[in-house]
Amino acid sequence: MGGIVYTIIIGAVIGVLARFFKPGADPMGWILTILLGIAGAYIGSLLYGGAGLIGFIVSIICAIVLLFLYEIIRSKTAKR
Repeated sequence: MGGIVYTIIIGAVIGVLARFFKPGADPMGWILTILLGIAGAYIGSLLYGGAGLIGFIVSIICAIVLLFLYEIIRSKTAKR
């Protein structure tokens, strides 16, 4: 149970920081922000594999990339 709560908290922190550092408006709720952060942390751990500050920064960068991809997909579906 503690692992799930920890994952949600870290995902929320990484998602919020990714949305903060990426310029522009991001029309998504807090659940998508948490999922974005969890996915960014997971991909970041696959790419870097280490913990600490560098792993945290890599996770935020991965979440920012995912946020750009989310906006591209969202803009293409909105035009239809």
